[in-house]
Amino acid sequence: MQTLKFTLRPLSALGTPLVGDTLFGQLCWTLRHQHGHARLTEWLHDYTAPQGQPFVVVSDAMPTGHVPLPSLPSDIWAGDPSGTPSDRKILKKKRWFPLSNLREQLTKWQQLAVTDADLNAKAEERAEPHNTINRMTGTTGINQFAPYTVNQTWLPIGSLWDVVVVFDPQRISATDLKNALIYMGQTGFGRDASIGLGKFALEGEPQPWQPPVPAQANAYLSLGPCAPQGLGFCPVRSHWQVTTRFGRHGDVAVQSGNPFKRPVLLAKAGSVFWPEHMDSTRPYIGQGLSGLSTVLPETVQQGHCPVIPIHVPPISEKK
Repeated sequence: MQTLKFTLRPLSALGTPLVGDTLFGQLCWTLRHQHGHARLTEWLHDYTAPQGQPFVVVSDAMPTGHVPLPSLPSDIWAGDPSGTPSDRKILKKKRWFPLSNLREQLTKWQQLAVTDADLNAKAEERAEPHNTINRMTGTTGINQFAPYTVNQTWLPIGSLWDVVVVFDPQRISATDLKNALIYMGQTGFGRDASIGLGKFALEGEPQPWQPPVPAQANAYLSLGPCAPQGLGFCPVRSHWQVTTRFGRHGDVAVQSGNPFKRPVLLAKAGSVFWPEHMDSTRPYIGQGLSGLSTVLPETVQQGHCPVIPIHVPPISEKK
């Protein structure tokens, strides 16, 4: 497996967050259009098998040069404040950790972490007005013809976001991945792409991505949502926050009659997983998911995510 970093520059508002499992889903649809259904089926062969190796794993979009701050108990951090409400509000906004400081002792990471505002990466939610026209009267009206608003997410102009992609070069090339992401950025990603949302451009060429490995690494930091259950991670020393995906089919499958998928519970990016046997060269964890759709039984979802190795000291060693 190889790992590349693609840097994206948003060009329009987003209707769907740039998260790893959704990026993977649209990437599959894009590859299907570019290479055909048979080729995509070949890539996804054994995707959900217990020992299967995915052909590609996609991370969340992260402010360039940063990774998520680990989701750890507050008493792991050195210099933990007394816990006043104002302190907690300030610390809660610290979401991103600079890759340049990855070799620092983990207990200092919260002090070195930064907020969205610090990185000029704070998203702004705006309500976009829409109208539904009654073709009999030529105007809007009441009930289903009443004007309504839809929320859009605007990332700061000029902000850059890194997406880490782990892939098997024997099955898919870096050029194919680059071309697929260029196409996705030109046509739009996620909800309401047909009316201009989700446009982005690739900034420069993809770069090899190999973050420094701290001494005595003993855990994995996830860079996207994943399904870690049943994979041997310690439930006591691991720490995570959960999110529920109420997914919908994309592309032509929207017209299938039932675009909704079954809900899926995933661990968020920034989760920390403590394996029974640590392998610092492992680029991803997780598993492929199936059984999500009644209209397209072959539907799969990315339950993998790229990871970086970190060293988590026992709480008794935090000082």
